[in-house]
Amino acid sequence: MKKILLVGKNGQIGWELQRSLLALGTLIAPERHELELTNVGDIRRMLRNLRPDIIINAAAYTAVDKAENDAELASAVNAVAPAILAEEAKQLGSVLVHYSTDYVFDGSKSSAYTEDDLPNPQNVYGKTKLAGEQAIRASGCKHLILRTSWVYGVHGGNFVKTVLRLAKERGELRIVADQSGAPTWARDLALATLTALECWQEKNWDEQLCGLYHLTAGGRTSWHDYAVEIVRLARNYDSALAARPPVIKSIATHEYPTAAKRPANSVLACDRIHDAFGIRLPEWQDSLAANIRLLYQQA
Repeated sequence: MKKILLVGKNGQIGWELQRSLLALGTLIAPERHELELTNVGDIRRMLRNLRPDIIINAAAYTAVDKAENDAELASAVNAVAPAILAEEAKQLGSVLVHYSTDYVFDGSKSSAYTEDDLPNPQNVYGKTKLAGEQAIRASGCKHLILRTSWVYGVHGGNFVKTVLRLAKERGELRIVADQSGAPTWARDLALATLTALECWQEKNWDEQLCGLYHLTAGGRTSWHDYAVEIVRLARNYDSALAARPPVIKSIATHEYPTAAKRPANSVLACDRIHDAFGIRLPEWQDSLAANIRLLYQQA
C-alpha cells in the first residue's frame, strides 16, 4: 500500500479526494494549521518526515478577483508551494499530482485549447498558477499536472450554490453569456485522479506518462446557460423555486465588471488524458444533475 499525502483536503477537490484515494493506500491529510503553505520550512519538514510515495496538491489560492490585490499570497500558494513540493518529490522519488486551471489561457482561441497551446494568462490568479506548473515541470519530479475548469461540488462555495441562493432571493438574475467553458464536478475529478494513478502504477510509474493533461467535463456552455440549467434541475426538488423561478437574463462581460479579466473561451480539449489513461469525464449536464440531487438530499 502506498503512503499518500493530500495537501488541501478542505477544498472542493480535496474533500472528494479524501474519499476516493482511500482505495490506493494510506492517506495522510493534514489540517491547514499543520501544514502552512506559505511556510517553506513547514513544507520541507513535513515531506521529509512523512516520506510519502504520492503527493496530491489540491490546495490553491482561488479567489480570482481578490488575487489582483493580493498577488504575494496568491504566488506563495499557487507558485512557490508547488515548486517546493516538486523539489522534495524529486529528492524523495515521489509522484506529484497537481491541479491547474483554464485561466492560464487568454481565451482568444475559438476552438478548445490543447496542452500544446501557448499559455497567456490575463490575471494574477492565472499567472501564479502557470508559474506553479512551470516550476513542477522544471523540477524533474514524476508528476501529473491536471488542468481543469469551472469546478463545483457538494462541499464548499461555488457557482452552483450561489445561483441556487440568489434564485430564491431575487426575481431576476443577470448572468454573463459571452464566456464559454466546461463546468466540472469535483467528484469526477477525484475519481479520475484515482483512475490515472492506478493506471500509472500498473505501468510501473512509466516516466513517459508524466506531464500536463487537460481534464474537464464533456461539452461546453456559457455562465448564463449553466445558470439556466442549475435552476431547471433544482426546480425538480424545490417547490418554491418551481412555483416562482427567476428570470435569468443574459448580459455581456462588460456589463459585469470584475477586478480580474476572465478568458472568453475556457474550453479545454481532453484527448491526451483519454489516450494515456482511458479517462473521459461525463457531459457537464449529467454531472451537474447528480450534484444537485446530492445537494437536496443532504439539505
